[in-house]
Amino acid sequence: MRLLASVVLLAAGVTAAVAQGYPNKPIRVFIGYTSGGSADAGIRPLAKVLESILGQPLIIETKPGAAGGVAMELAAKVPADGYTLYYFDSGPLTVAPHLGKVGYTQASFTQLGHVCGSGSMLVVHPSTPFKTVNDVIAASKADPAKWSYGTSGVGGPHHLSGEYFKSTTGASLLHVPYKGGGPAMTDLIGGQIPMLFSSLGPVVGAAKSGRVRPIAVTSLKRSGAFPDVPTMDEAGIKGFDSTAWYGLLGPAGLPAEVAARLSHALLKAGEDKVLQEQLNATGCDAEFLTPAQTIEKLRNDAAKWGRVVKDANIKAE
Repeated sequence: MRLLASVVLLAAGVTAAVAQGYPNKPIRVFIGYTSGGSADAGIRPLAKVLESILGQPLIIETKPGAAGGVAMELAAKVPADGYTLYYFDSGPLTVAPHLGKVGYTQASFTQLGHVCGSGSMLVVHPSTPFKTVNDVIAASKADPAKWSYGTSGVGGPHHLSGEYFKSTTGASLLHVPYKGGGPAMTDLIGGQIPMLFSSLGPVVGAAKSGRVRPIAVTSLKRSGAFPDVPTMDEAGIKGFDSTAWYGLLGPAGLPAEVAARLSHALLKAGEDKVLQEQLNATGCDAEFLTPAQTIEKLRNDAAKWGRVVKDANIKAE
């Protein structure tokens, strides 16, 4: 009994000592996509602010594959010492488990906080008669076989936005999946498809030049990048919220002191006005939340997207 007590006290002492000196070396941060994408655009300015708070460099490592799933599986298996983290997007935790078998659960991780969120945007070709969300709904119901919408791919956040839109409004729209947002936007601009649920970034230039017409964003709040474009909620679909988002996590079992140090640093970073502006400029609106708030958001989103996947019979490609 004394030996067991001694072991427990020793382990507690080691954990406290590690936490007290944390961090004392560079921290690796995974992203689940290649450089140049939205994950990379978000983590770079965030890392600079966190470095000044934590006093150590943050080294960004790309681990692309399976729409963030490869990095998620790796992050579940790294040592629980706080020196390997994952700047993750919500899809692998809230959508992917409903599409097929994955090598992790929400219990595989220590949530450190929500960073920013980005809704999809319903955008149409200027030749269409659509000026409002209600125009789209009414036209699709009047002629169910005529209208379609494009997205960057099956099971992605924009596909889910489209199916969620259909289920909540009764709109009748055929899904046209592409192998990426770029080809989808090209076909929208060219008039090959009448509308698109898109990430916000690619819409900016096309909207300014008049080649596409933004109709509504799917987040509950208007986007900082498109302050004049209404939300679906404002357009009359009350409570509509389809948001993909980014957060920071570590593996399960992080020492409580280390997790607290990281989550507090993340909230402190969120007070930086320049960082907020930099994140907003990427189309991902800054919203720093506590670990508890992040866990609740994960649970709610997972339940919602599970229903959408089931009702729409979405299958992984």
